[in-house]
Amino acid sequence: MSQKKIIVEKRNILNEIIAKFNLQELRLFSIYLGRIDPRDPSRRIVALGIKDFYRIIDLQQQYDKKYLKEIVSGLLTKLIYMPDEKNNGNLRAFVLFKECAIVSDAKGNRYFEIEAHEKAIPLLFDYRRDYFKYELWNVLNLESANQIRMYEILKQYEWRGERIITVTELKALLGIEDKEYPNFNDFKKRVLCACKKALKEKTDIEFTYEPYLRSGRGGKIQTLRFNIAKNIEYKCQLEFDDLFYEFIDQDILSDINKESEKAIAISDLDFILEPLTHKDKLSILEAADGDAPTVRAAYEMAKQQGSIKNLTAWLIDMVKKIRKGEISQPVSINQQGQNKFVNFRQRGYDYAALEEMENKQLREDMGWVEEPEEEVFVNCFEAL
Repeated sequence: MSQKKIIVEKRNILNEIIAKFNLQELRLFSIYLGRIDPRDPSRRIVALGIKDFYRIIDLQQQYDKKYLKEIVSGLLTKLIYMPDEKNNGNLRAFVLFKECAIVSDAKGNRYFEIEAHEKAIPLLFDYRRDYFKYELWNVLNLESANQIRMYEILKQYEWRGERIITVTELKALLGIEDKEYPNFNDFKKRVLCACKKALKEKTDIEFTYEPYLRSGRGGKIQTLRFNIAKNIEYKCQLEFDDLFYEFIDQDILSDINKESEKAIAISDLDFILEPLTHKDKLSILEAADGDAPTVRAAYEMAKQQGSIKNLTAWLIDMVKKIRKGEISQPVSINQQGQNKFVNFRQRGYDYAALEEMENKQLREDMGWVEEPEEEVFVNCFEAL
């Protein structure tokens, strides 16, 4: 079965200065990097279906609202500290993401919508040199933040085959406080050995390590040397065809947002009691240029008219006339009865015969089929 290749490209400097991320934040960030075009900053918005995200991380959806809010809040508080290339004592700090939202489309499907901050664009886009890349499935397979960071820290140096790094620096890159695991054996057991096993089983690289520098003869290990090799025996166990997740390009995301706005707008027409479809309500609202009060005015007229066989077409025509200022002042008529599309007593008003709103042209345009009806002319003064 063929695999879908989604490539993550990350600049070396970003990998070296990245702030603390938890497991799910790292996964989302990797997904983000895998879906953007790193050479086109204009397309920096990525959406991921929340249902698909749950499937990727193998969690049940009962973790819903509070859990998702924590992920969104976490991403928006991630600071990047950018050192000054000319003066190491200087730095700039900024957030990595401008916005992380949870949005819904018209069908009720929900998505993470992630957009990078303008300040972060030089770190995320327009790569020319000094970056590394890997297939996304490597980090989606891993089960802890330490494992993902260890993979990226070593993957960056795979081309060299080794990386020499101090224990203090390694802890910082892994997001571990220097005072944690003061005993190297604890650090070895809980972090190094666990990561070695995980990368061997679940990624395209493997490593060994050895002490490189100690503080004095037989003293505390200060520096480690990692030997990095391609894991030729491993084959990805994450079948993308079975574990399907859909990423949405910016153009499609724009359509999602438009559909969400339409759904909100349609809810403004809840005063219409008849069972019109969402499509019908949307057509009416579009005819009114999104002005719900205009639709309400037309609807109040419809309640006085009676015998309306196609309410949608009637309202579309009427809101257009209201907007054009073609509707005359109401006059009283001497007609009572029950409205055909809503069960209430008519109040006996006409609007200058509603400008002959049920004219033949409207019926032809809207595809109405009606039996000829006898026209009734009303003396407007009879009811006075």
